[in-house]
Amino acid sequence: MARKPEKNTKVVETTGHEWDGITELDTPMPRWWLWTFYMTIIWGIGYVIAYPAWPLINGATPGLLKYSSRLEVAADIASVDAANAPLNDKIIGMDLAAIAGDPEVGDYAISAGGAVFRTFCIQCHGSGAAGSAGYPNLRDDDWLWGGDIEAIYTTISHGIRADEDDDTRLSEMPVFGDDYLSHEEIAQAAQYVLSLSGRATDEALAHEGAVVFEDNCAACHGEDGTGDIYVGAPNLADALWLYGGDLETVTETITNSRGGVMPAWSAEGRLSEAQLRQVAVYVHELGGGE
Repeated sequence: MARKPEKNTKVVETTGHEWDGITELDTPMPRWWLWTFYMTIIWGIGYVIAYPAWPLINGATPGLLKYSSRLEVAADIASVDAANAPLNDKIIGMDLAAIAGDPEVGDYAISAGGAVFRTFCIQCHGSGAAGSAGYPNLRDDDWLWGGDIEAIYTTISHGIRADEDDDTRLSEMPVFGDDYLSHEEIAQAAQYVLSLSGRATDEALAHEGAVVFEDNCAACHGEDGTGDIYVGAPNLADALWLYGGDLETVTETITNSRGGVMPAWSAEGRLSEAQLRQVAVYVHELGGGE
């Protein structure tokens, strides 16, 4: 005759909670779970003793092992810098135009310049360097202040309208809407400017605008509107516009002027001389400029 299994007669206390006649048992946790929990507490205490853990006003507790991921990264960076130092020294001592074609440092300079560009320049010029409204496209042939590698290097180093650099690129377009030209004259000038690039315009207004342009704009942009890159005056006769070439935008530009700013990357130790040269080479190799 089969033996009947014994019933578990152990009584488990309740928590004292009751909902609609249903009580909650105070069942003990399994021993393996409790020991695991205790071990995590012990491990946590050991961790905060051995490693940096508790934040302080000027840092954190260093821990007995004095480990620092920040110092570890700094050491890795220093190691890479030391390995690249001979290449950087050669780049600094070379003629800018010769760097890209040099078999020893050419590829390195372009690669390092690309890293500098992706770190500091894409916020304005975009990851592909195509720019956007108010930020120049670095892949086309429309360059102010020159697009050869020497000019690019100078622009990067000293910036555009950068107050912190005495050698920055400077140009200033008057605010013609500040009681300088009437609304009618601004409308006429805008129509004439659009006509320079072959856009549809109001011919009567454009005809009157030619006189306004000659008296107020030709000194910088030239009589034919082709501009002067060396004084930062854009070519108004092509189809490339920094802020937009529709009538509304051109009218806004004439009325209130434009004055974008580019940082002087040589100022305040922002970029090293090697980095300035590397990013100049990279930008020049994008295919725009001269």
